[in-house]
Amino acid sequence: MPYIENRLVHDADSHLMEMSDCLNPYFEKDLLRRFLDHPNLGVRVGNRLAIEDAQKRQADEGFRADAGKNIMLRKNYDAQGAFLKEDRPAAIDHIGAASQLVFTTFCLGNFGFDQAGDPDLCYGTATAHNRMMTDFCSVDKRLLATAYIPLEDFDRAITATKAAIAMGAKALMIPSWCPQDHSPTHTGLFPVWAMAEEAGLPILFHVGGEDKLNPTYKKNGLPAVPDFHGGDANFTSISYIMGNTGYVSYTTANSGINGMTRSLAREFGPDNIRFNAIAPGWVLTEKQLDKWATPEALASHLERQCLKEHLEPSDIVDAVLFLASNSSRMITGQSLAVDGGVVVSG
Repeated sequence: MPYIENRLVHDADSHLMEMSDCLNPYFEKDLLRRFLDHPNLGVRVGNRLAIEDAQKRQADEGFRADAGKNIMLRKNYDAQGAFLKEDRPAAIDHIGAASQLVFTTFCLGNFGFDQAGDPDLCYGTATAHNRMMTDFCSVDKRLLATAYIPLEDFDRAITATKAAIAMGAKALMIPSWCPQDHSPTHTGLFPVWAMAEEAGLPILFHVGGEDKLNPTYKKNGLPAVPDFHGGDANFTSISYIMGNTGYVSYTTANSGINGMTRSLAREFGPDNIRFNAIAPGWVLTEKQLDKWATPEALASHLERQCLKEHLEPSDIVDAVLFLASNSSRMITGQSLAVDGGVVVSG
């Protein structure tokens, strides 16, 4: 009996626990020695003795016989299918997931080669990673391999993307830090995103790679703009201002968005980046009209508004465009209520 029953669950963060030599068979011969001798590999994977112990346990028939009943208890190298690809289909059966998006654990940062000044080793290691991952996942169509694409060099990134798609990768992982000489949004990388879109592959990355905005993000191959990124607009709601009853978690979260907006405005103001929030009132979207906008509710709400017209989606769009334009260049850290005057504050 699987752990998950009567539900459709896709595991979007499954991991492979790599052996220390996992990439070796997948390297081009002329790069393998450079890879093994590189100082970045001082600590490549988890504790060597722990790995050896796990290998012994995974080879023990009694340990393997109990894999099913311990499917949610054994973690890391002890987990079923952690590093033996032949065991992963049985692990998915025991869990009951419809699919697993599989990442490496220790290899995923490309060992810091992206910024080590050796593009051959950088892209050679990424290619070995992608070969290994697609091979591991080839045993079961439910296993979806994540390929790693360094963004340091435009032509090499395009070549690596083509190769990863041809190998059968189902997602592309890009670095969580900015390339050394250009933004990840540079026009030179547009073919990478276009190929991913055409192949139906998501682009993945970890959030929070840098403490402060790296100025290299501005090097995107396009003319510089005086207000970088315009005015970033977060969405909150007037509910937190009114203190509406019945959904305290919702109003608390919206209040938090306003605090975040003010902090970001102060932190990034020196970089000429603005942050504002928009607090919409009751906007009559198609979903609102279908599910909740009864004549009685609409009449009651309109009675509370200063302006006696219902809000439309275009009213919110106009507010976003205003905050993103130079017309609001000296507005930051504010929450703009677009509600027809339900909330009147000063």
